Amino acid sequence: MGRNKIEKFAENKTFPNFFQPDYGSIKVKDFFLKGNWRSGFFKNNHPVVLELGCGKGEYTVALARKYPTMNFIGIDRKGARMWHGCKTSVEQNMKNVAFLRIPVNHIIHYFGKNEINEIWITFPDPHPKHSKSNKRLTSPFFLNSYKELLIPNGFIHLKTDSELLFDYTLSVINDQNHTLIDKQTDIYSLEQIDNGLDIETYYEKMWKEQGFKIRYIKFQLNQMQSVNLV
Repeated sequence: MGRNKIEKFAENKTFPNFFQPDYGSIKVKDFFLKGNWRSGFFKNNHPVVLELGCGKGEYTVALARKYPTMNFIGIDRKGARMWHGCKTSVEQNMKNVAFLRIPVNHIIHYFGKNEINEIWITFPDPHPKHSKSNKRLTSPFFLNSYKELLIPNGFIHLKTDSELLFDYTLSVINDQNHTLIDKQTDIYSLEQIDNGLDIETYYEKMWKEQGFKIRYIKFQLNQMQSVNLV
């Protein structure tokens, strides 16, 4: 492990809004903030929004800056990446941002029923091999766990450069009878871009310059649909 990573891991532990729970203990007892993020950490009653697979946390921080009356939590497994966003939020004294270093498939241990208002999934790994489709963050497996956390009619946003993931997600929405709110095959062809879509990450700018179309889906989950989580 490089020295730079070691230094970032060490500094992460000093940030008041960075959480890195030991999963061994979580399997025995759920995370202490589960169901209590508003009162226990943010100290307000504002909506809570997750960004899954947040990477460097650019999008989490930008959303929090754009919507100061909402709370944002970036989730990823890569602590060295998350350091960037976490450090920025601490240096700018942003009180509506937190970061949680966990695998996304563990989130049911960290958030209570109906605790989350919205979920953003920004440029996740599309897992192009069909055999890996269950790892896609918009697969039925993951959507069923999100349903446990989201308020009824809470929103899920997908922003991606992957045509495969875009089409796959639309297929899942249709097959599972979820509610499609919006879909865009090229958001930068729109006359006006807003509602968080105007935020650009470093890699998004790079992909756009290379000619990749940035696609977007907004949908709500079918509350009657249930998927076996084994």
